[in-house]
Amino acid sequence: MPPRPANRSRSKPARVALPPRRAGTFGGVSADPSQRAVEVRRSARRRRTVSAYREGDRTVVLIPARMSEAEEQRWVGVMLDKLAAQESKRTLGDTELTERAERLSEQYFSGRARPRSVRWVTNQNTRWGSCTPAEGSIRLSHRLQGMPEYVVDYVLLHELAHLLVPGHGPRFWELLEAYPRTERARGYLEGVVAAERLPKVPAAREE
Repeated sequence: MPPRPANRSRSKPARVALPPRRAGTFGGVSADPSQRAVEVRRSARRRRTVSAYREGDRTVVLIPARMSEAEEQRWVGVMLDKLAAQESKRTLGDTELTERAERLSEQYFSGRARPRSVRWVTNQNTRWGSCTPAEGSIRLSHRLQGMPEYVVDYVLLHELAHLLVPGHGPRFWELLEAYPRTERARGYLEGVVAAERLPKVPAAREE
């Protein structure tokens, strides 16, 4: 039976955890929670559970010592998504959403996409987001609330790109290539679609 994730809200390791037999670090430290360094700690006492928590500028993931490298990589991704979803649910309201869109536009599109309004809506059950370029308005489906921040960022960037380029032609996808987590975000949404039959992910650029 595969390990099951365990909830953890504390900011320090559990007192019963053994010193790490092996620790791995993935990526560098960043102000973006989804880009923080990740430390993997293995424990011979841990049999069937996987847990994760924030510790300063890094994320600690606790796994059983017997877990393979492939399983480790998979569970690190699962637990990072779990933590990001919890944090997104707590912090992103309409005001934060608008501010986030402005920062994303500045970071990835040199500030060229300038939305006049960005808000959550509850009447979009067949798509993740929409925009009206003439009005400069962007709307995100409430179904995204609670999903990892990098997924919400991808949908925001998708709609911001539509303020600059209509349709899903080559120029549109070239804009989104600037966001390094586009493929991961699309994969996450495709998984949600497959599991729960939620809105379809916009078609990818044809090769």
